[in-house]
Amino acid sequence: MNTSLTDVLAGARLMPVLTVPDPATAAPLAEALAAGGARCAEVTFRTPDAEQVVKTMAAHGGLTVGAGTILTAEQAERAVDAGARFVVSPGLDDEVIATCRELGVPVVPGIATPTELMRALKAGLDTVKLFPAEALGGTSTLRALAAPFPRMRFVPTGGIRAEGLAAYLAEPSVLAVGGSWPATPAHLERGQYAEIRRLTADAVAVAVARSTP
Repeated sequence: MNTSLTDVLAGARLMPVLTVPDPATAAPLAEALAAGGARCAEVTFRTPDAEQVVKTMAAHGGLTVGAGTILTAEQAERAVDAGARFVVSPGLDDEVIATCRELGVPVVPGIATPTELMRALKAGLDTVKLFPAEALGGTSTLRALAAPFPRMRFVPTGGIRAEGLAAYLAEPSVLAVGGSWPATPAHLERGQYAEIRRLTADAVAVAVARSTP
């Protein structure tokens, strides 16, 4: 299934980044996100049961589910076997990129410097994750990095909060914005699915308002 990330996201500009310690919360989480209008979600591979979470959320059918915090080619393989339709990594790893290409899934490696951007271009990529976006300087750094690389699209992630979403989405180089605020581990622990739905709907409304024609 060789598709581009743009095809996978299907016009979505919000990517909830999810750390899900308890796989029992995956099904109601997927329902809450979808009900709030999210089209995709990134499940981080930071927890022991991340594969099961990906399987459960992918089975919901209302979301395009990807895997994040992928550090190795072996993790990428397991994620795709579990149902991930795209892969996100905190850094730029040649083996992860090659494996995703072999598997036919889009990969979004993390970058923080112009040198890493040049490596991404050399690898044939047109979309990267700016990470950690806020710690690196936010939209001003994004703008500075994007200027010499007009064909590159960015998915800024890391420290972004609801109040900063619109500013990132206003940048022409931004394909989507990743953030954990719509559904945190604390929300899941407390069973606050109505709150997850509300926060997601608020973020989706901002994304729709800022969508490019």
